[in-house]
Amino acid sequence: MSANALYNDLSGYYDLMCVDIDYHTQSNCIRRLHQLFGNDGNTHLDLACGTGPHVRYFIDFGFHSSGLDINQPMLDMARVRCPEAFFFTQNMSEFCVDEPLDLITCFLYSIHYNDGIEKLKTCIASVHRALKTDGIFCFNVVDKQKINNTLFVKHSTKQADDLFTFSSGWYYPGHGEKQSLRLSIEKTNTTETQLWNDEHSMVAFSFDELIAILKPYFEVHVFEHDYEKLLPYNKHSGNAIFTCVKI
Repeated sequence: MSANALYNDLSGYYDLMCVDIDYHTQSNCIRRLHQLFGNDGNTHLDLACGTGPHVRYFIDFGFHSSGLDINQPMLDMARVRCPEAFFFTQNMSEFCVDEPLDLITCFLYSIHYNDGIEKLKTCIASVHRALKTDGIFCFNVVDKQKINNTLFVKHSTKQADDLFTFSSGWYYPGHGEKQSLRLSIEKTNTTETQLWNDEHSMVAFSFDELIAILKPYFEVHVFEHDYEKLLPYNKHSGNAIFTCVKI
């Protein structure tokens, strides 16, 4: 089963897969970063927005928010969750907007869905064009050099009579510009167990490589991957929050 096929087939279960994510805390952290580094505007676009949970919180914070995703079934659910927002189907690797924005976000490591370094570069150039002067771009990433291929995160949750168990983990072969997100979804009830396994190909880079791509466009600030505390990146952990101010 292809990566997109899994998400198309299981888009109705996407929120279950992400049930342990604290969308409010994540959104509030980026709101605070926008207050510190931004231009006081309130127009916002969420790249790879999925079913729109982050957009919902930004609307509640007073932003005029919109969302972009390549997956139409998820956008359909996002429109139900956030009827005030504008959602559109585009590939974040190369997108355009009608009016420049104050804040662009990309949560849940989704910037890695760019298909290779060249696509990542066109994504960053698209973000730069889409932002107003002093607008900011916030996203989280993983450093390929610090990926532990043996680590997985796992959680279970119930829906009606079904028990769902989700697990995911990064895999990097040790060279090149491609890494994978390996996913497993198990659905169990009293009569049967179903199992889906999938592997999403994603772009791999070190933080130094990423900063070199960003610097022609942005003033770059890197923080620890902690949405409750704003801490400078310690250069040891493998995850970080990037806050990039348009120059």
